[in-house]
Amino acid sequence: MATDCAAWLNANPVEAEDLSDSLVSEEEDNAGSVVNKNIKNEINGNWLSSASNSIHEARLKAKAKRRLRKNSSRDSGRGDSLSDNGDVVRGTSVAPTSPKSKLLDRKSRLGKGRGLPKKGGAGGKGVWGRSGEVYEQQAVDQKDPNYDEAQENCVYETVVPPLDERDFENTVIPIVQEYFEHGDTNEVAELLAELNLGPMRSEVPSLAVSLALEAKASHRELTSRLLADLCGPVLSCSDMENSFDKLLLELPDLVLDTPGAPQLVGQFIARAVSDHILSKSYIEAYKGRVGCQYTRVSLDRATVLLKMSMEGLRIDSKWGTGGGQRPVTQLIKEMNLLLKEYILSGDSKEAERCLRDLEVPHFYHEFVYEAIVMVLESKGEKTLKMVLQLLELLSVSSVITLDQMRRAFCIVFKYVFFCVYLC
Repeated sequence: MATDCAAWLNANPVEAEDLSDSLVSEEEDNAGSVVNKNIKNEINGNWLSSASNSIHEARLKAKAKRRLRKNSSRDSGRGDSLSDNGDVVRGTSVAPTSPKSKLLDRKSRLGKGRGLPKKGGAGGKGVWGRSGEVYEQQAVDQKDPNYDEAQENCVYETVVPPLDERDFENTVIPIVQEYFEHGDTNEVAELLAELNLGPMRSEVPSLAVSLALEAKASHRELTSRLLADLCGPVLSCSDMENSFDKLLLELPDLVLDTPGAPQLVGQFIARAVSDHILSKSYIEAYKGRVGCQYTRVSLDRATVLLKMSMEGLRIDSKWGTGGGQRPVTQLIKEMNLLLKEYILSGDSKEAERCLRDLEVPHFYHEFVYEAIVMVLESKGEKTLKMVLQLLELLSVSSVITLDQMRRAFCIVFKYVFFCVYLC
């Protein structure tokens, strides 16, 4: 048989490339160790061509790459790698590409899906649901061991605790003091309606009156208007009566701060009766059981004012209207009457007190103007000397400032210049 094979080979010569292919294929198919050894020897014998050698090296590189691809994705960045020449390079540090390296990443780590957050953004530790999600009211489970049948018909309301004495003063006093500035009774009624006054409801009128006793006449007028507007919507008539009863009992203490407190409280009582806040029998109920002299003075003052009102006296204008609430013509008229009374009496202290009672410090330049015009229209030097004495007193006491004096004289100069121009 060997002779036949040699004869066949001599008749059909085989090229080196064909032989290498047959040998390589034989290497892959044959599993025996002897055949592998012969092939290696043949390869080491250098009888193969350079082309077959390069094919063999390419196959080895492909096998090495397939082994590296089987590594897990976790070790892909720090494992072995192949260089361009096919050599294994160890210890190369490549930035990890695994999704696990990203903190707080809610995207799918399997590399599937559209890249949206898990559970629509409602997943993750400590997350109760999507942002802005509103949960519907859950039905009551009657089989729940904590189920209480009495709670089904419960109505929950916001409860404001009633004010105690300390909180009442800290809350109501700023409201009344602010009212003295703006004079809006509706705003005070709205603020008091939002409070839970409780048993302190009857303390509101007495607190307002006690603050008004230490204030100006215009503030007392505002207080009387406030009491008339609060009676009904916020306070009742019984609350008003209880409040004035407390004022009459506290008169000995109020006199220490305000000596004229009995007369002023009597005027408040008369005004309240005329405004139908107190009943007409309120004063008569005290007859025969009054032991305090201040209370007696206050009730007598109220009785006298009510009798005068029957004869035509207007109690609603008893306090007067202070400040800029009065028209300009009325203020000018009162200033002229003040100057005429001063020229007749010569009492500069009384004139200063009456000017302060007008409560129009922004309008005092008009008083100086009217005084200068009165001197120009008068005959003799008596009026000039008395007016100069009064203006000097008002300037020294800082009732009328230098700026107001200058402004009044500028108005006089314009008036005189206009009169000369017309002539």
